[in-house]
Amino acid sequence: MEREELAAWLRLAMTPGIGRIGARRLLATFGLPQRLFDASPEALAAGAGPVAVKALESEPKGWREQVDLTWHWLQADPATRRLLTLADPQYPQAMLQTEDPPLLLFAQGQPVHEWPRAIAVVGSRNPTAQGRIHALQFGRTFAQAGLTVVSGLALGVDGAAHEGALDGAADGQLATIAVVGTGLDRVYPSQHHELAHRIAERGVLLSEYLLGTPPLAENFPQRNRIIAGLGLGTLVVEAALQSGSLITARMALEQGKDVFAIPGSIHSPQARGCHALLKQGAKLVETAQDVLEELAPQATVQPAARIAPSEQPLLRAMGYDPVGLDALVARTGMSAASLQVALLEFELQGRVARLPGGLFQRIEQG
Repeated sequence: MEREELAAWLRLAMTPGIGRIGARRLLATFGLPQRLFDASPEALAAGAGPVAVKALESEPKGWREQVDLTWHWLQADPATRRLLTLADPQYPQAMLQTEDPPLLLFAQGQPVHEWPRAIAVVGSRNPTAQGRIHALQFGRTFAQAGLTVVSGLALGVDGAAHEGALDGAADGQLATIAVVGTGLDRVYPSQHHELAHRIAERGVLLSEYLLGTPPLAENFPQRNRIIAGLGLGTLVVEAALQSGSLITARMALEQGKDVFAIPGSIHSPQARGCHALLKQGAKLVETAQDVLEELAPQATVQPAARIAPSEQPLLRAMGYDPVGLDALVARTGMSAASLQVALLEFELQGRVARLPGGLFQRIEQG
């Protein structure tokens, strides 16, 4: 992309009062932004209307500075940094099929000549121990089956899904896509600096927001339409009733895509959003294989082996909800001392998590 072309796209994106819908209408009428800004006042008035003409006649505030910032950002690492416009042949085709595709997509990471089949995985920023393990395991299995995992780089489920995909992806495979709500020159949350670096090495970071954009609350629900748009379907691992994950699920449904939800304990606030989705017709899943079987007609995926249930009596007695020591004594007939030893061993193996309040939870997938 030449600097003049970059400047025209940024000017269109930054012009107040135009918006994404208005910008797409102008592009449909005039073609590329350079033609729009080169058009005569008479042509603009005929094709854009008086409101758009007035908005377009002045340079947006901060536009020249943004052109400089973006140009230097792109030139600093042209092998991994790109600005994808609606006119770019490398723009994700899946987004072009949605009602509200971004005008621009800043991308950092592996070059993508053809966007792969993907599954969106979203959920709570404060998941249970089991929820985090689910996100990790589902993300890993999806990657092993050849799907790219899309999520939002948030704490909790999002981060775990990205990590699982990075662990499960084969060499050369686009492991995961992180769609963020800030400019790509910053990482939010800051705890995910290392994870973002790993994604840039083996996946892609995407944002529709200009460089320098801070983490504004109103941007995150907007970016969720991109997460939903890039996936063949959306899996919700855990979610409260009022959460961004349910926004993503709604957007996926509006795009005519499948929504999957993992059920949880009726006592867990993090499960209520998933249960609400299931009541509304989302597909209940217990394993990653359930999702892969549903998506098989749309994507070539490798089958994932089901995990055999554990034969450990203690693990069977625990179930998958948090449970206290006294309840386990009653269920198993074991002494408290013997249970403490067995639970410690399972904890060291990563099969049981110790929770606040003297509770334990099984975190292996059975």
